Amino acid sequence: MAKTLFDNFDFMALRKSALLVSAALLLISGVSLVTLKLNVGIDFTGGSIIEVGYPQAVELEPIRQALETEGFGDAIVQHFGSASEVLIRLVPEADKDKAELSSQIIRLLESVSETDIEVRRVDFVGPQVGEELTEDGGLAVLYALIAILVYVAFRFEYRFSLGAVAALIHDVMITLGVFSLLQLNFDLSVLAAILAVIGYSLNDTIVVFDRVRENFRKIRKKTSLEVVNTSINQTISRTLMTSFTTLLVLLSLFFLGGEVIHAFATALIIGVLVGTYSSIYVATTTALALGISRSDLLVPEKEGEDLARP
Repeated sequence: MAKTLFDNFDFMALRKSALLVSAALLLISGVSLVTLKLNVGIDFTGGSIIEVGYPQAVELEPIRQALETEGFGDAIVQHFGSASEVLIRLVPEADKDKAELSSQIIRLLESVSETDIEVRRVDFVGPQVGEELTEDGGLAVLYALIAILVYVAFRFEYRFSLGAVAALIHDVMITLGVFSLLQLNFDLSVLAAILAVIGYSLNDTIVVFDRVRENFRKIRKKTSLEVVNTSINQTISRTLMTSFTTLLVLLSLFFLGGEVIHAFATALIIGVLVGTYSSIYVATTTALALGISRSDLLVPEKEGEDLARP
């Protein structure tokens, strides 16, 4: 059988360089999150939601341009249900009440379309709701990380558990950092994508850890570093193929899915790329730095087990 590039590639030889890259990315992300902060959407800040229906299909770009001209550049405009139904989300304005704002928007929409429109719904999301969503979203991520820490500790070993959580924090921080640095809109769909990134990254990490544990029990004459390197070489083809096929779907969503899921697809693309990298270099490197060895993963023999064997 012909050899491939990843039959015996020394991944761990690059772990120090990878650590420097990760540290730099985390530093940039942390500074950006503190200084620029996240460009949170209406889901978190509160605002108005106006849903209208048109007698025929309508283009969104003229509506966006009209709203921007009138000073509503932060408005989110998207189709809702069909091409003849439009949903508009507006950030809260202190000098305008809900009724005045919705009436102004409806008059503007009628002037743009030059036809009568049907107002389906006018809702207002208050700042209190936004604060609750922010708190609940943060707690959701925190609880997910704690649950993963406990799960991996029970299934493998506590050093692996810390490595997995380090990789997940690494992935979440860098994804949030990109959104902060580029000031991309951060809404509930992006928060859902962050949780999906945690699950995706953990899946990759578990695959590597499972092979590491198996090889620690089978290979007796290699160091921990060599066993980890062998395990990554054995799983890298599966990791890259999974990431590649996932990225094909996400790129399709990014370019063809429209503005509605643009931020969602962006977060997942960043997360998949960073998660693939972290499962190789962050999770395993952390476990090695904590001193994982073959003796930590051996199944202890019960007293008298040897005597019971035929």
